[in-house]
Amino acid sequence: MASDPALVDWLLTSDPALRWQVERDLVGAPPEQWRATRDRVATEGFGAAMLARQDPDGQWAGGAFFPKDHVDGEPAGDGGWVGQPWTATTWSLTSLREWGVDASALDGTADKLAANSRWECDDLPYWGGEVDCCINAVTLANGAWLGVDMTGLARWFVEHHQPDGGWNCEWVEGSTRSSFHSTLNTVKGLLAWEQLTGDDTVREARHAGEEYLLDRELLYRRSTKELIGPWATCLAYPYRWVYSILNAADHLRSSALHDGTDPDPRMADAVERIRADRQPDGRWLQERRHPGKVWFEVDVPVGEPSPWLTFFATRVLSWWDER
Repeated sequence: MASDPALVDWLLTSDPALRWQVERDLVGAPPEQWRATRDRVATEGFGAAMLARQDPDGQWAGGAFFPKDHVDGEPAGDGGWVGQPWTATTWSLTSLREWGVDASALDGTADKLAANSRWECDDLPYWGGEVDCCINAVTLANGAWLGVDMTGLARWFVEHHQPDGGWNCEWVEGSTRSSFHSTLNTVKGLLAWEQLTGDDTVREARHAGEEYLLDRELLYRRSTKELIGPWATCLAYPYRWVYSILNAADHLRSSALHDGTDPDPRMADAVERIRADRQPDGRWLQERRHPGKVWFEVDVPVGEPSPWLTFFATRVLSWWDER
């Protein structure tokens, strides 16, 4: 548990979407307390604001992965680029699930999406997924959360494993080597599937993907031991689809707790890099915002202390140090 009362008090002033997790994972509050806070997410703050933006047909922004009016590469007003828009159905659903909104708050959404939403890729039906590992991973988790039978999509990941243990969204282009981004997103989706359904038929595949990351210490190219890229150590929230050592370490914490195992020592270098980014006041700074249109901001601008990053980093370090 976090030991700095001032830090905890600061985190507890956050939106209910974060506050209930602070109560559960850092404060050690009784279940009736953090569950009561979690129940408020659907009616207050970020969760309520996202639910209010849902279209009558069950979608957000009129599209599955992209907004209905999205133009790829659309220039921004400042001469830059808009980047990936984060307002469509897949990203909105994922946010609500990760914030802890109860599926009952989206009653009827699963059926509406089955009837009305098609992927921009080949006009495929929404709950069947498409060809991108990262997209399919969050769709697997979101479907399980909303009570959809996602067994076929879970099996898809077993069938699309790369020989080195992970996944790569560029498999459709012929790639046979895994990607850190694709592999992390996939194992997060597979873990959510297990947690939500109790089905462990994909556990071996999940473990293989996690082994891919651990074998590279979450940081390095296996062949050269060079850092995989500056993005790996850049702390940014929301995570979106982008890999970072904090994103990976927090997943591996959840996975170990689910499996009943201890932290893997191969995480040590990544954990110490996370620790080194802690400011003297115990907080972590927002280092980047992944560009793209959003419904509303859920975290601070670049350079400011981030409640979300501070929570995730504190949670990882507490688990690591205690075990």
